[in-house]
Amino acid sequence: MNKISKPIKKPKAPMQSVETYTCPMPDIAKLIGGKWKLIILQILIFHGTKRFNEMRRIIGGITQTMLTNQLRALENDGLITRKIYPEVPPRVEYTVTQRALDLKDMFHAMHAWWEKYDV
Repeated sequence: MNKISKPIKKPKAPMQSVETYTCPMPDIAKLIGGKWKLIILQILIFHGTKRFNEMRRIIGGITQTMLTNQLRALENDGLITRKIYPEVPPRVEYTVTQRALDLKDMFHAMHAWWEKYDV
């Protein structure tokens, strides 16, 4: 007996509902959110490589522990690099990566928004 088979139809991918849509904002906020990360990135993007104490003086009001934690987080997320020089006392410099430099347009857009609304 010969069976005639019907072509198998592939199910259509279901439309994403608003509830299942994955917004990248929470992930972006983890990378650059918080009180200090944007300030640190802004300094390094627009003013270049800085040493730890330079950063601390420029920012003002940030504790050594908080700056250390924020720099480590940015380094772990691939937004900055840390270079340690074998000197006494040790010299450590922080520089942004290309990933962080790609945020430059975002900073310009935020500045334009700030000027537009006289925030």
